[in-house]
Amino acid sequence: MIDDIEIREATLDDIPEITAIFRDTVRAVNSRDYNEKQIEVWSSGADDIEKWEERIKKFYFLVAEVGTTIVGFSYLTKGYYLDGLFVHKDFQRRTIASKLLRIMESRVSLNGYDTIKSDVSITALEFFDSHFYEVEKKQKKSHKGQVFENYIIYKDL
Repeated sequence: MIDDIEIREATLDDIPEITAIFRDTVRAVNSRDYNEKQIEVWSSGADDIEKWEERIKKFYFLVAEVGTTIVGFSYLTKGYYLDGLFVHKDFQRRTIASKLLRIMESRVSLNGYDTIKSDVSITALEFFDSHFYEVEKKQKKSHKGQVFENYIIYKDL
């Protein structure tokens, strides 16, 4: 557990650290549940800088910092949809994701919604299960020629 985690809204200056966390986490952590080609396609999402800029400008997008280092991020779309939650590969299982998730759940409630939803990887399912999320359905999604198995999950707030 880390006691000195600071949470703040993301800025465009954070994009290099955010994309590095995204790429490295997918490659190091998600690689235990997805094959090499899937990981290559998924992690290449870090290269679309315009998309990351749009997310930061348009959505509720937070970063978690320890000292001056960004160690995680999360963002909501549609006011209730958790579209991303990633923690640096070297900071896994140290309450960062839980803290970001609690803030996102609070924001969903403040936005007037009773339920938070997300699509999550096989890798992340156990984490969300431990935070009382239910599986709505297991699905297969195609992205850049690769088929990914993941889950639509939700939690009533």
